[in-house]
Amino acid sequence: MGGTQVEKPRPSTRSLRGLDGINFLMADVRDGVGPYLSVFLKGAEHWDAGAIGVAMAASSVAAAIGQLPAGLLVDGTRAKRLLIAVSGLTVSAGCLLIVVFPHFATVLAAQVMLGAASAVIPPAIAALSLGLVGRRGLDARISRNESFNHGGNFVAAGLAGVLGQYVGYDWIFYLVCGFAVASAGIVKLINPAEIDHERARGGAEPDSQCEPIPFRDLLRRRDLLIFLASVVLFHFGNAAMLPMAGQVLALRHPGADTLALSACIIAAQLVMVGVAWAVGRASSRGVGRKTIFLVALAVLPVRGVLFSFTTSPYGVVAIQVLDGVAAGIFGVISVLIASDLMRGTGRFNLAQGMTALAVGIGAALSNATSGYVVQWFGYTTAFLYLAGIAVGACAFFALLMPETKTSDAKAVRPPDAARSAVA
Repeated sequence: MGGTQVEKPRPSTRSLRGLDGINFLMADVRDGVGPYLSVFLKGAEHWDAGAIGVAMAASSVAAAIGQLPAGLLVDGTRAKRLLIAVSGLTVSAGCLLIVVFPHFATVLAAQVMLGAASAVIPPAIAALSLGLVGRRGLDARISRNESFNHGGNFVAAGLAGVLGQYVGYDWIFYLVCGFAVASAGIVKLINPAEIDHERARGGAEPDSQCEPIPFRDLLRRRDLLIFLASVVLFHFGNAAMLPMAGQVLALRHPGADTLALSACIIAAQLVMVGVAWAVGRASSRGVGRKTIFLVALAVLPVRGVLFSFTTSPYGVVAIQVLDGVAAGIFGVISVLIASDLMRGTGRFNLAQGMTALAVGIGAALSNATSGYVVQWFGYTTAFLYLAGIAVGACAFFALLMPETKTSDAKAVRPPDAARSAVA
């Protein structure tokens, strides 16, 4: 109505607690079994590094293929809570397949299931967050989401380490199943009437019924393409480091590998909780998105070089703290940059899907190529290989990516302007 802005009522405490619970429980579900799969296949099933790399990459490829459909689905549906629940249960089924039938074909099929299901979870959670709190509350909400996510990973890693060490590798997979079932139930805490679905897809506020811009116009936006390429390079240089470290531990310190790997994850997750909070605070105080992301990119090559010098469990755990800095920053800032770039376009969740597609592509390249570098040249060379890619990622983003953070006082671009914008 004219220029009058109608404030949406604040979401209930019950809905916000439900969102907290989803982020805590989905922490372990949305990433599947992650690096534990690498340890399971190397330590219990005695797969070679190349086959492990292919298995790890299968999930990333499936996730990559599913990202754009997932983003479009989240943008277009009002059943976002149901999507999260179904995705979690699908991850549960995939984990059971891996542990019951640990053969190459079955593991690949299960990894595809995990990747396809996990493609839906991050954009759906981001959409629920934006739909509940709006753009002005998004910085703080995403920071809170990531803090609960890392807290969930901390608890899951501790349980996985104990179960893997004293009960057996199989119970790590059963643990993920338990988290999945719980996450599917907790979505009921969120009141669907409190979700603004127009706002949740990045439409202009308040309630202006923005018509989403065509997909082809998104592909003409130079700033979006540079950001997505940077995400690919970030994960190309990062994704395989911890799985490779897990393989090193399984080879050099058999019997202590799951505890050491859990210690790695716990150390990183503890750091991520603080980093996620700090990123939210820094962003709310005016620090630019580009500056914050550059810190994450600069950490990666240091981590790769340090990994190439040690096989000690204590050294690996200490180095993994750096992953807490990089991943903690990425989890918050990638959502905020996507939100900035999609302001007023009605394509926030599609951009989330495109970002996750970039993550999947980078992770698949990292796991698939580093597995064969290990097989041909050894772990030291593979870690340095990933560090070199990370250096290129940092330079690429620093030179080409513009700052995306804008003042709240600036007007939201209307859809017509968004269609024609080519940075």
